[in-house]
Amino acid sequence: MSAGCRVRKNFERPSKELVEAFRGIPVANIDDNCGRIAAVDASIYPLNPKARLLGTAFTVNAPAGDNLLFHKALDMAQPGDVIVLANKGSMSRALCGEIMSSYAQSRGLAGIIIDGCVRDSDTLSEMDFPVYAKGVTPNGPYKNGPGEMNFPVSFAGIVINPGDIIVGDSDGLIAVKPEYAKELAELAKTYHASEEKQMEGILNRGEWPRSWVDSKLEEVGFEFVD
Repeated sequence: MSAGCRVRKNFERPSKELVEAFRGIPVANIDDNCGRIAAVDASIYPLNPKARLLGTAFTVNAPAGDNLLFHKALDMAQPGDVIVLANKGSMSRALCGEIMSSYAQSRGLAGIIIDGCVRDSDTLSEMDFPVYAKGVTPNGPYKNGPGEMNFPVSFAGIVINPGDIIVGDSDGLIAVKPEYAKELAELAKTYHASEEKQMEGILNRGEWPRSWVDSKLEEVGFEFVD
């Protein structure tokens, strides 16, 4: 097995309970508890913003514009997996569209994320199946290889490992390492509950106490003048 042309058949997946711990938590709140630097680059967006994403990373590293190994991944991935297709950020060719996405959905996969392009965007925008990409083009892909499957990949500014928990919503995507997942889910849920309490105060009483603003202005040295 040589680097650049290798397939790992098996990898450790987190428990379903651990993955489900992130159900309903906004990606922004998860990222807020990761130093606000953990989300993928803003260039990656959902074709259907209402189709939320949650699953386990099944990684594919492909040459720019090539989807040969992606096709094999569609057959090897398990229900609940998210195919993570690292494509070097290439915008030259679409690596999937309606047919591949529909097949992935029929197999129970949780979604597809690509740091490249897709096509059939109208259909993908209406499907109840999460597909995230960097852009849209009608140009079809090559099918030549090489590629790697289920090894760490560089994806839109972050490293994603097979077995990472992928969470996506209309704001973007984040990958969570399973060893940090339990603690992070609890922190993010508490953070989200705090934001909901803030919204309740704004909507019902017009209140949003933020004493830290004045403290920070004073620390920086702002001067207020008439």
